[in-house]
Amino acid sequence: MPLPFLTADRAFEAAEDVALPFDDRDRWRRPYRPGPWRVGTAAILLLLASYVLFAAVIIALTGSVSEAGVVLGVAGVVIAGALRLLRVGVWVSAQGLRQVGFLRTRTVPWERIVAVRTVQQPVRWLGLPRAVQGQALTLVRRDRGTEDAPALLTTHSADFLARHGSFDRAADAVEAWADEYRQG
Repeated sequence: MPLPFLTADRAFEAAEDVALPFDDRDRWRRPYRPGPWRVGTAAILLLLASYVLFAAVIIALTGSVSEAGVVLGVAGVVIAGALRLLRVGVWVSAQGLRQVGFLRTRTVPWERIVAVRTVQQPVRWLGLPRAVQGQALTLVRRDRGTEDAPALLTTHSADFLARHGSFDRAADAVEAWADEYRQG
């Protein structure tokens, strides 16, 4: 069973980065692979969850089932957080563009999008408050204009830190989807 949150869609592995004619364009897909920082953090969280699950088993064997239930719940929260972390990113389909955050997901239909641009601006380093100069893929919407344009992808995010070529390919793929579906 393929895990779509772990790998980019197979169509984007082609040499020309074009979707194959038999691909389902109505399915939500991420046009890039998750970066090593995101995957590494999720792996460490899953490793931590395995230790917490082992602790829950030991606590349950010692006779304190209610405490084992609490520890099991903590392990469940850590596992859910790791899986959600892997889903974070930009997803595209024929319906529109979806920006999945850790706690919130925003979907914008292609009809409400004026442009998707790559701009040079200060961006947050790994999502932390520290800002550095980098590139960002921004979204210009019909109802909001250019002010307060959210950064969809940045060169210093967990997916693209020290991977500028990957950022360029991902930005080009999202821009290509926008060009194709904005015009109909």
